[in-house]
Amino acid sequence: MQKIEAVIQPSKLDAVKDALVEIGVEGITILEARGHGRQKGHTEFYRGREYSVDLLPKVKLEMVVTDEMVEKAIQAIITTARTGKIGDGKIFVSKIDEAIRIRNDERGEIAL
Repeated sequence: MQKIEAVIQPSKLDAVKDALVEIGVEGITILEARGHGRQKGHTEFYRGREYSVDLLPKVKLEMVVTDEMVEKAIQAIITTARTGKIGDGKIFVSKIDEAIRIRNDERGEIAL
């Protein structure tokens, strides 16, 4: 099992979620986030004053999938979230040793 964490633009959330459901990803946790990478934010004017917006709104998706589903999920995220511009986001993949369903104590891939 592997955990995939993807940080994407909020405008791409529905497309990415639909693509993941279409390939068979059943469980996704979605979090609202703020941050920046190479974008470094931008400046805006409000009531005649300039201020810096250095933490931009993002969406973080977390999912644990079987080893066989990892590449499909990654490709679905990349294909639907990419605009080709800076700020498209990042994907992180890490190994999961165990998953346990609290309701009935199922363990391993069956608990996903």
